[in-house]
Amino acid sequence: MPTTNPTKPIAIVGAGAMGSGIAQVAAQAGCSVILLDSQQEALDRSNAALQKVAARQVAKNRWSLDESEAIQARIHRTCEFEQVAECDLVIEAILEDLGAKTALFHSLEECVKPSTILATNTSSLSITALAGTLRHPQRCIGLHFFNPAPLMALVEIVPALQTSHDVIEQCQSWLMDWNKSAVIAKDTPGFIVNRLARPFYGEALRIAEEGEYGIHTIDSAMKAVGFRMGPFELMDLIGNDVNYAVTCTVFEAFYFDPRYQPSLIQKQHVDAGWLGKKTGRGYYTYLVDGTRKAEPVPADLDEAAFADISNRILALLINEAADALRLKIANEQDLETAMTRGVNYPKGLLKWSNDWGISNVLSKLEAMQSTYGEDRYRPSPLLKEMAREGRAFNV
Repeated sequence: MPTTNPTKPIAIVGAGAMGSGIAQVAAQAGCSVILLDSQQEALDRSNAALQKVAARQVAKNRWSLDESEAIQARIHRTCEFEQVAECDLVIEAILEDLGAKTALFHSLEECVKPSTILATNTSSLSITALAGTLRHPQRCIGLHFFNPAPLMALVEIVPALQTSHDVIEQCQSWLMDWNKSAVIAKDTPGFIVNRLARPFYGEALRIAEEGEYGIHTIDSAMKAVGFRMGPFELMDLIGNDVNYAVTCTVFEAFYFDPRYQPSLIQKQHVDAGWLGKKTGRGYYTYLVDGTRKAEPVPADLDEAAFADISNRILALLINEAADALRLKIANEQDLETAMTRGVNYPKGLLKWSNDWGISNVLSKLEAMQSTYGEDRYRPSPLLKEMAREGRAFNV
């Protein structure tokens, strides 16, 4: 696989928020970028959005006027498919639908060089399944950026089973040049972040369903141990429809493993159209300017409640990280980087386990499994082994 020719542009397909953000990232790093979309209106919106971003950056003295103009000039927006023909890298950022992505990649194969790397920004679909439909599956890879791409440091590199090692190395080189923290994840449902983070939402929803603690208390408990946002605040920000869809995708992809089971509360909020901040109503209510409506502080905010909530959620998060390590989803350092750089956890989950004590984590999981009698709380065999041998994670 040849190295990137700096005189040739890279291409982004899809001029929505994610595609436009990735284009900005590449342009800021000095790349010439072709931003392709079938709708001129989407390209116009992308251009207007970047102009606003650039104006803010100049006003805050983060970019000079010359830098601002240069970054914007590096992005060429077009509806003409043929303009991507000479690119060394094409990243698709269209709707999260395997059929649509497959059709796009088939069209790209008719247009680009055999050596062109075809990358998908999917957050949950199988890279191996997508690659398996191509004539040159070895050049297909997942590059999962996080939204907003210019601000979020993490990118998950997800090789298909068929992906060439040269392609992986080339993508690592690009992302380093783009000032991104790249981690390599095995092609399994949810990759690293969306897999490991499921209990942050799922167990919070289970606690809320039980009715002992309200959503404000649950959010407050998680912020008290260092999380920037509570699970319900974060679901409202992400969009409850998006979070529910990812949960369902992961649940189904893992053959309905109870660890990833969606919540009825999630479905009801989606059915009601209470999608979060973007609709003005989710788990909280939002004013027209996007700020959250003030609500009475509940009376159950005490240390015992906070410990009960946070220990329960943290035990499941750590268990998920340990199992991901056991199954070689990623190495220890990449698992830690993914959660601290991708979703801003206060520290890596394996480090958290060491600090809490692996035997204490295991005891909490075993107690919950005994109470509920559910496989949802089964401890990872790796945690059992490490507790028995008195070992700690190497982080």
